[in-house]
Amino acid sequence: MSGWSIEPLHADFGARVSGVDFSAGVDPGTAAHIHALIDEYSFVLFPGQARNDEWQFAFTQALGNPEPSHVAKGEGKLEYFGTIGNVQQDGSVLGNDHRKTRFLTGNNLWHTDASFKPVPAMLSIMCAYETPSEGGETLFVSNRAAYDRLDEDEQARLDPMIGVHDYVFSRSKVGPDAVTPELAATLPPVRQRLVRRNPGNGRKNLFIGSHVREIEGMPEPESRALLDGLVEHATAANAIYAHPWQPGELVIWDNRCLLHRGAGYDADKHRRYMRQTRVSGVCSSLEE
Repeated sequence: MSGWSIEPLHADFGARVSGVDFSAGVDPGTAAHIHALIDEYSFVLFPGQARNDEWQFAFTQALGNPEPSHVAKGEGKLEYFGTIGNVQQDGSVLGNDHRKTRFLTGNNLWHTDASFKPVPAMLSIMCAYETPSEGGETLFVSNRAAYDRLDEDEQARLDPMIGVHDYVFSRSKVGPDAVTPELAATLPPVRQRLVRRNPGNGRKNLFIGSHVREIEGMPEPESRALLDGLVEHATAANAIYAHPWQPGELVIWDNRCLLHRGAGYDADKHRRYMRQTRVSGVCSSLEE
């Protein structure tokens, strides 16, 4: 787009885009250009764009179908926003020992958002309003670059495999009471391809992370060793981009091909308020 300036953030992925003003919303041509940037860079940062929930929801709708919150659904509610942080909408602040704060520590495991749904989420959209002065970064790696670093024989071995993604398996690592029976009932395990292909550019990527319980048809010890080894391979130190959040930022990332995790922060000392929406995927990864 005319006037947009793109600065790469990491050798594998990511771009900071300046010269942008989304205050008046996003028309179809601009939305198409944003999708092209996402296909190319996977992680796109627009500084100084975050405004409010109403604006963010309209922005999300411009990019696709907003995805309902799975946590709210488990409580019998329909919501599209999630709060990332300890500041609540009523202004109250939760400390380290609060159940909601402890639940969010599950985000400190390497994962891709909503991979445990039959149709995984495509995009996550985050608007930052209050951010810690110390800690609170989010770490990202490219599963596309990780796939490309594998030799051809290993790629061919992995290509036909199916992973079983299980929300209860993942969140139970936080604590035995992290997932209510009501929420668990709405999120049974699902099958996803271990290797996905971007429909726009044809590039392949691993589809791994903390939500993947096992490889279908593989003995548990071998399955666990393979999955843990792939995450270790993908998250090598030089592959990580650590994003230091700043108020006003709008960030979009592609859940089809990125892993991310929180670095943690001291919720007793710092305020954090970020609002997340998601754009639903268009098909199951088994159909790609």
